[in-house]
Amino acid sequence: MLNKYARAFFTRVLTPFAAFLLRRGVSPDAVTLIGTAGVMAGALVFFPRGEFFWGTIVITLFVFSDLVDGNMARQAGISSRWGAFLDSTLDRVADGAIFGGFALWYAGKGDDNILCAVAIFCLASGQVVSYTKARGESIGLPVAVNGLVERAERLVISLVAAGLAGLHTFGVPGVEVLLPIALWIVAVGSAVTLGQRVVTVRREAAEADAATAGGGGAAS
Repeated sequence: MLNKYARAFFTRVLTPFAAFLLRRGVSPDAVTLIGTAGVMAGALVFFPRGEFFWGTIVITLFVFSDLVDGNMARQAGISSRWGAFLDSTLDRVADGAIFGGFALWYAGKGDDNILCAVAIFCLASGQVVSYTKARGESIGLPVAVNGLVERAERLVISLVAAGLAGLHTFGVPGVEVLLPIALWIVAVGSAVTLGQRVVTVRREAAEADAATAGGGGAAS
């Protein structure tokens, strides 16, 4: 949902920066790798210690690399299957680090096994949501569905809530409840999205099989 509008907006905003990096000889793959490393550092260094505000700031600085690298590749005319594969793979790594950081906090000083489990569910369901689309497309299906909570929504909901919850360390009262609420929203939304994609793939597979069978019968 957010992907459709936010990606187009930020792509336009970040185009001059992408052009600047190209002029400096920076490759799109280097931006992908640096961005992923920055997100992982922000999530796994700050979140397990409960420093959600600063962790979110660091992650936000690097998360836009996901838009910059593709922009650079298009400007340079070097878009490739390898670049798309690397970008998608490292997106999963970055997402795992973010929700893994939340889980480590709740497993440690956060001391809440239920929220630890919810964070782990967010991590796992996010990976499976991405896998269902990739697997469906790999067997020739369009997987034509916009899920309720896709990657952009998962990141925006969880990171905005984490950043605001981190203001608790600066004396802002009551904001610490925002992260648990966000994790529950992401968990439920991811489950719904997974169901949407599974149902869509099942329907598209049945239609494709029926078309194949019908074509075979007509040929005979």
